Amino acid sequence: MNIKDLHQDTKAISTASLFKTENGNVTSIQILTNEQLKEHITKVPALLLCLTGEAIFENENGIKLTLKTGDYVNIEPNTKHWINSKSTSNLILIK
Repeated sequence: MNIKDLHQDTKAISTASLFKTENGNVTSIQILTNEQLKEHITKVPALLLCLTGEAIFENENGIKLTLKTGDYVNIEPNTKHWINSKSTSNLILIK
């Protein structure tokens, strides 16, 4: 199995569940070049890991991080955040 096989190259934002438990889940996210995962909030702490590509993570507190292959960011709960993709990016979200 391969993460890329979970996503369509025609959809701007694509998500696929990889793993679920009673207490959390792991989601694969693909964002095509120059697309945005719009502003949203998570109610629990989360970890966002960039598998491939280049994406910009930003939040309402002024944090702006460029994520490239292997980079990650801890996402604070109850904080608005969004992601802009500079190139087609495959990300893993762990909650």
